[in-house]
Amino acid sequence: MGAEDDGADGGQPAPRLKASLGERASWRVLLDQVRPHRRVLLLGGLLSLVGSLAGLAMPVMAKRVIDAFGEGNTLAGPVLGLSLAVLVGALISAGGRFLLERTGETIVLDSRRGLVDRILRLTVSDVDRLKPGDLLSRVGSDTTLLRAVCTDALASLVGSVFTFLGAAVMMAIMDGLLLVVTLAVVALVGLLGVVIAPRIRRASLQAQVALGEMGSVLDRALQAFRTVKASGAEARETAVVSAAAVEARDRGVAAAAWTSLAGVGAWMSIQLAFLAVLGVGGARVAAGAMEISALIAFLMYLFYLVSPIGQIIQSLTQIQNGLAAVTRIQEIATLRTEPAAAPVARAGGEPVGVTFSGVVFRYGEDRPVVHRDVTFEVPAGGMTALVGPSGAGKSTVFGLLERFYEPQEGTITVGGRDIRDWPLGELRAMLGYVEQDAPVLAGTFRENLVFGAPGATDEEIAVALARTRLDDLVERLPEGLDTPVGHRGVLLSGGERQRVAIARALLRRPRLLLLDEATSQLDEATSQLDAVNEMRLREVVAEVALETTVLVIAHRLSTVTGADRIVVMEAGRVRAWGTHDELVAADDLYRELAATQFLVSS
Repeated sequence: MGAEDDGADGGQPAPRLKASLGERASWRVLLDQVRPHRRVLLLGGLLSLVGSLAGLAMPVMAKRVIDAFGEGNTLAGPVLGLSLAVLVGALISAGGRFLLERTGETIVLDSRRGLVDRILRLTVSDVDRLKPGDLLSRVGSDTTLLRAVCTDALASLVGSVFTFLGAAVMMAIMDGLLLVVTLAVVALVGLLGVVIAPRIRRASLQAQVALGEMGSVLDRALQAFRTVKASGAEARETAVVSAAAVEARDRGVAAAAWTSLAGVGAWMSIQLAFLAVLGVGGARVAAGAMEISALIAFLMYLFYLVSPIGQIIQSLTQIQNGLAAVTRIQEIATLRTEPAAAPVARAGGEPVGVTFSGVVFRYGEDRPVVHRDVTFEVPAGGMTALVGPSGAGKSTVFGLLERFYEPQEGTITVGGRDIRDWPLGELRAMLGYVEQDAPVLAGTFRENLVFGAPGATDEEIAVALARTRLDDLVERLPEGLDTPVGHRGVLLSGGERQRVAIARALLRRPRLLLLDEATSQLDEATSQLDAVNEMRLREVVAEVALETTVLVIAHRLSTVTGADRIVVMEAGRVRAWGTHDELVAADDLYRELAATQFLVSS
């Protein structure tokens, strides 16, 4: 939107997203992410489980080795069996791990695709108030957390549970009393995990939010990189980003503290269980109720029992982190989106007219009114200009025509048809829109030209270049149309970027061309050119107006004095319309604007 409007950003804070999902809803969303891959995850989990079960044979084999050594028998058979158990278990576990990692990457890919698709279909009004850095954080770091959940957490959780149960069965066979002692210690640590888990989720969510905020602050500085340097504000901006980084660090430390506490609990369970079993088991061995080899095997199974407990606690911690990420990802789903529209062919056809009738608009309930009963008509064909002081609401007209925003009252028709009755894709296909700052995307010259018309032919491109006086520039470029233009078109001058934007709009064969301050910026950007070339640039719009409807916003009246109709806006209202001569004679504001620009005598 134009800077002269009470625009959608205006330095306002980002909109508050709906309240975070409850844990049950977060689980449901997480499982929805996993469900399409459940078979591969199940296979990977089963392979990991088989590998773990192969490891359960090790204590039994170790007991046989000790018994064989005590009886003086050969150790070749037991040692070979122990080695095979280790090798087979490792290979099977590695295969399962690979499947889980690959599936985790696929889940992250699907999540990122879906999130990017939704972000790009958000309404302009919501994106105006959101922070780009935070959106990037949701697509990047938040989705990455899903991989850890799906590969490490869920699969390890299932595998650890089965390993725990298998070890418990083997321990029960060996000595039920020692198993009871072990489980009593484990239960105490389990209660600690139940208390800590919700706190880990909250702390992780706060850490992710702080990380997104840091990205937003840094993105702000990078978007205005030249302004920062020209203002000597590097140190100040560094301090702002550093403060956000410190906040992210503090939130991360808080999450790490709860995670560490959970890890300490798992470690303590191993130590306490070991001491309890060693004390009770040692007494039973001394009393002759248990063999020393059985105690050694039991202690080995103890680690097979308690180690999964540590993995379970770690998995639950990762799941809590994942649920926090799911909450942030799902928050985007609470925002409004435009309907997904299939690509529409370039419009072409006869020019269309525009009518505004009693339009009232504001950017939000807490924002001032921008349009107050705006009523005017743009006839089909020719050039109509919108003029007026800054803040009159001129650029908002274009935002409403593109349906970036919806008016609160009144009607807008395009081609005699209510704008809300047009399919969105069809409506935008027949509009050519040149924004006030004429954005140029990173890529080649050709990619920028055909951005709105991918099917444009070489002949059509050549005509657009000639009409916008860019053909000489392309001939001078080292790689012609395939020359990269740099980030945001930094390798092009302001006037060149403006002409690229106009050429891009013309390639769409629009039935209605919207130029937001385009000709005014052309005047300013091309002041270094000769007068003949500058005049040709002005003639571009006049040429286009012979074929289609052109609606242009201008601060410099010299660019639109020849318009078929000029609409004068002030404070969100239309106060007059007519030709240049009619308005000079009849409207005080227009006459004052013309006088300040030396078009008429004061």
